[in-house]
Amino acid sequence: MRKQIYWTQKGPDNGEQGRLLRAGLDIPKGETAANRSDIEVFFDRLPESIDLELDLKNRVLYWTDRGDPPRGNTVNRASIDAKPDAPQILITHLMEGIGIALDVPHDRMFVTDLAGSVYSAKLDGTGERNFLYAQGNLTGIAYAEI
Repeated sequence: MRKQIYWTQKGPDNGEQGRLLRAGLDIPKGETAANRSDIEVFFDRLPESIDLELDLKNRVLYWTDRGDPPRGNTVNRASIDAKPDAPQILITHLMEGIGIALDVPHDRMFVTDLAGSVYSAKLDGTGERNFLYAQGNLTGIAYAEI
């Protein structure tokens, strides 16, 4: 287990300065939060990375990106163990894609965008469908089995 936290930094609108970062859960000995040396830039120069989800079973990081096409308004993924040179784009043409939630046991994801749509798709991006639209400005989304 990597025992890491992941986070996004959006950057300015359409600025291609979005970043995904990760660091260990524990601060290295002798360091502080302000000077820790284990912060790794997982990806940089992204359009506007926003929300992220981890599929721990398959060790894959998923995230939404709000920036301009072709790499923005997308859902992306990358292995957290064998990081590729570039992320895989799974879904395109979102209207400012923002929230993402995974249902790994059922091989599906749910995505929201600021135009008020809720989408579902398989974890590989196939079978995408918009099943709610014009719901107002949506931001995040969560998935729970009750």
